[in-house]
Amino acid sequence: AYIRRIGILIQSRKYDLLWIEYELFPWLPAFAEKLLSLWNIPYIVDYDDAVFHRYDIHTMRLIRILLGQKIDRIMRNAALVLAGNSYLLERAKKAGADRIEYLPTVVDLERYSVREKHRSKPFNIGWIGSPSTSGYLQDLQPVLSELCEDQNTYVTLVGAAMDSIQGPRIRSFEWSEATEVKDIQQFDVGIMPLPDTLWAKGKCGYKLIQYMACGCPVVASSIGANREIVDNGKNGFLSTTLQEWRDNLIRLREDAGLRDRLGTNGRKMVEEKYCLQVTGPRLAALIQNLV
Repeated sequence: AYIRRIGILIQSRKYDLLWIEYELFPWLPAFAEKLLSLWNIPYIVDYDDAVFHRYDIHTMRLIRILLGQKIDRIMRNAALVLAGNSYLLERAKKAGADRIEYLPTVVDLERYSVREKHRSKPFNIGWIGSPSTSGYLQDLQPVLSELCEDQNTYVTLVGAAMDSIQGPRIRSFEWSEATEVKDIQQFDVGIMPLPDTLWAKGKCGYKLIQYMACGCPVVASSIGANREIVDNGKNGFLSTTLQEWRDNLIRLREDAGLRDRLGTNGRKMVEEKYCLQVTGPRLAALIQNLV
């Protein structure tokens, strides 16, 4: 991958504008991005994760010294920094970036349709993600296990590591792009637990947007972008303690009308703010202004 990127870098003078996802060469100083600046080649850099914490809070002091300010330098030299949430945006400001735009992670509404109402089916608490993020579920295991003592309550995990959480009526399925929307449409509520860490504050809440696009109410940790996406009591609930998680999930389990209202509000917000149909033209205009 590095060899291919070097080849692109050598040819970069042919282009009017470059798009960089995070950084050109992870774990190396920002020499390549600096070279682009010296060649007067503008670049956009896009962040939907707090990748700067890969370096600035690393356990090895040498990494912190050599690379702790790397992402800040990349931001500072960029023609445009795209930040997926306010935490990332504030970092770009502190780095001294000239131009910063908030551009949230979005979904394509043509792929996501509203789920059918599941009045007669068991209550299904759903989570979708990857093995690397499924560890965030472990702190929630006591609550989920307690709720699943009710024979009409299930937990469905899509894309989780097989050993993330286990128990009666806790089911795990492999993630597939072809089936992810159908999987979410089976959820009665979508959850997004996060720890209170610097890394978590950089998360952009993509799974919440996926849930809402399908008309699912959500329950999420009151951390980072979750607080920007979830309008507490309107399209979902924010939870800080395990007791709040328990109470909010039980409330949704027992009130189908509330689920419908929150789900409808969530879908409306996605249509207004978190979809490709809205952000696509805006991004195109930003790019056009740079070339």
